[in-house]
Amino acid sequence: MDHSSQLLYFLYIQNLVLQNQFRTLFIDTVRAIVGALETRDQYTHGHSIRVSRYAIMVGEKLSLPIERLHGLELAALLHDIGKIGTPDDILHKIQSLNTAEFSVMKLHPVTGAELLSQVEALRPLVPFVKHHHERFDGRGYPDGLKGEDIPLESRIILVADTFDAMTTTRSYRKGLDKKVALKELKRCSGSQFDPKVIDVFISAVENFEVPTESIMEKLDQEKKRAA
Repeated sequence: MDHSSQLLYFLYIQNLVLQNQFRTLFIDTVRAIVGALETRDQYTHGHSIRVSRYAIMVGEKLSLPIERLHGLELAALLHDIGKIGTPDDILHKIQSLNTAEFSVMKLHPVTGAELLSQVEALRPLVPFVKHHHERFDGRGYPDGLKGEDIPLESRIILVADTFDAMTTTRSYRKGLDKKVALKELKRCSGSQFDPKVIDVFISAVENFEVPTESIMEKLDQEKKRAA
């Protein structure tokens, strides 16, 4: 390898390092912002990080490429960002929401999508966040998308979001046992949830395969072990 080739290779490696460092910093910043927003509700603190871990777990099992996993992780972290526009009296209500209140709550995916669309680097995530409450049978919101018309990332986030919501304690109820929650997910497979995503999710949770680190953290650990 001549001097010019060595220099180009060095610059290429340095660029990869900088890209990884920037990506890690970006994800850490997103995590911090989401964490700050979740302090509005003590019962949902840490929810988005857990959802992102579950989503990564499914994405890896479905052999999604690394760039798509990065997008899935970010979308999962930001899936509830639109709740910044939801009034506290609705967000923290102990009783069931009435029709008018539920209509307001249902706006948060659209609000989140609108917020993300204002940041160029986050625009690819807009459909994933906007459609994370669509149902596989077409009876979800905001657009009533059905089946494969719903982005795969949104279908994954819905399962991860629902499982975490069921298994964590909220102001109005105690969290369900994981086995009970998994049984409920299976019951709703094909109606609320994508059967393919459900099968992968249940298998991974039952085999204790939930990751404890982000995609970037995992890659960094793998690089250190390989060095």
